[in-house]
Amino acid sequence: MNTDIARIAEALDRSARGAEPLAQFSGTTPFSLDDAYLIQRASMQRRYADGEHCIGIKLGFTSRAKMEQMGVDSLIWGWLSNTMVEEDGGLVDLARYIHPRVEPEVCFLTRRAIDRPLTLLEVADYVEAVAPALEIIDSRYQAFKFSLEDVVADNCSSAGLTVGPWSRNFSGLDNAGVVLRLDGRMAQASSTAAILGNPLRSLVQASRLLHGAELELPAGSLVMAGAASAAVALHPGMHVSVEVQGLGQSSFSVRRDNGGVGHE
Repeated sequence: MNTDIARIAEALDRSARGAEPLAQFSGTTPFSLDDAYLIQRASMQRRYADGEHCIGIKLGFTSRAKMEQMGVDSLIWGWLSNTMVEEDGGLVDLARYIHPRVEPEVCFLTRRAIDRPLTLLEVADYVEAVAPALEIIDSRYQAFKFSLEDVVADNCSSAGLTVGPWSRNFSGLDNAGVVLRLDGRMAQASSTAAILGNPLRSLVQASRLLHGAELELPAGSLVMAGAASAAVALHPGMHVSVEVQGLGQSSFSVRRDNGGVGHE
């Protein structure tokens, strides 16, 4: 393995485990997007070696506006592990994060292995269920600032997630209302249409990305389809919930005694 790839992967893994921010790498050790994905994979392999296991993938840049902002024409993606799952309706301890933010999403559960590029017409046959979800993103970089290559190397800021009740109701998923509430008050109102016009298109894109990386996603995997609206910073004592029309809700509360959050 390239020395820089191994070194950066180790540093990112150490940062995530210790909840300590580090400086962006792209300014001092430039690397390509392909290298960024190698770093991402090497960092996750360190987790797997310590007993974690992969449970699926998450997608980023699923809105056209975000793609244009970052100057890219494709989604980015990262891995989800079992230790990232927070209890739906439970308490989240911010001490395990650096500067966490939350995004409202939908999550898919696959019923067949995604082992080739799929079309939108095919993709429903590969999905077992869909659920409302919340993703906690947490860049390991100082001030939550990074280049495209930096964020991909950092596993696309993957950190935590909650998943609500599973449903087989896929009707209306292309334009279902999404409401994010903070302490019971509406903070954002959006639509699943913000996720590539239809969250199922995220699965299509995921199948292509996996195929390009010569990987497949096993049946029973989670796929976080991407944010329906902007991320919101988390604070001690906060209650967060998302309601997706036709699917239900997912929620969590943040512990009030989070002295460890904010490691800047």
